[in-house]
Amino acid sequence: QVQLVESGGGLVQSGGSLRLSCAANGAIVNINNMAWYRQYPGKQRELVARITSNEMTDYADSVKGRFTISRDNTKNTVYLQMTSLKLEDTAVYYCNAEVVSTAHLVGHFWGLGTQVTVSS
Repeated sequence: QVQLVESGGGLVQSGGSLRLSCAANGAIVNINNMAWYRQYPGKQRELVARITSNEMTDYADSVKGRFTISRDNTKNTVYLQMTSLKLEDTAVYYCNAEVVSTAHLVGHFWGLGTQVTVSS
């Protein structure tokens, strides 16, 4: 089985920075795309940023220029560096990864989420 474990969320003032981490562990052969999503109360999850296995990146318009996604393939970890945080960035952030397992099956896995709260 594969697990994604997020860390780094918390409370920060508007204009501040946070870095989220998500480590994948378990029966992993390879990880293709990795991504961060966020979810507001009562809303569907929305894509924040994603990164491919060859480190091509894509961002939601609302975070371009403020957030940076990166990955460390030696640690099976994806990061989200968030700067110039705004009140509207307050949400639960989820990690997602497309994993090739030791059974040579490809699956999409989610972390449990980490709360990011931006205060004024």
